[in-house]
Amino acid sequence: MPEITVTVGDRPFQIVCNDGEEPHLKAAAKMLDAEATTLQAAIGRVPESRMLLMAGLMLADRTKELEWNGKTSIERTKTLEDRLRASEAKAAALAVELANMQEQSGDAGLFGESELPKAMALLEKTASRLEALGE
Repeated sequence: MPEITVTVGDRPFQIVCNDGEEPHLKAAAKMLDAEATTLQAAIGRVPESRMLLMAGLMLADRTKELEWNGKTSIERTKTLEDRLRASEAKAAALAVELANMQEQSGDAGLFGESELPKAMALLEKTASRLEALGE
C-alpha cells in the first residue's frame, strides 16, 4: 500500500491508501487544504484538530448544498421532460386532426393546396424540435 504525504494548513500528513487511490486522495487533500488556508487567513493559526474539524465542516456544508442543487436539478429536469412529452403528444394529435380535417373537407377545404404543405411542414418541424429537446 502506498504512503503519500499531503499538506493541509501548512502541515504535512502521512497517509496510507490503496493502490490507484493516490490521485483521488491528493485531490481531496487539496480541497481540505484550500478550506484550511481560508480559515487561517480569516482567524489565524488554530490547533490542528480544530482547523481540520472546521475545514471538514465547511466542505460538508458545500457538499450538502451541491447535493441539494443536484436534487433540485433532477426534479426540474423530470418536470421539463414531462412537459415535453405532453407537448409532443399534443403536436402529434394536432397533426392527426389536421390531416383528418383536410381529408373530410376535400382538396379545397380547410387549407388551399399551397397552404396545407406549409402547415404540415410547420407541425413536422415543431415535432422534430420537441424530439431533439427530449434527447
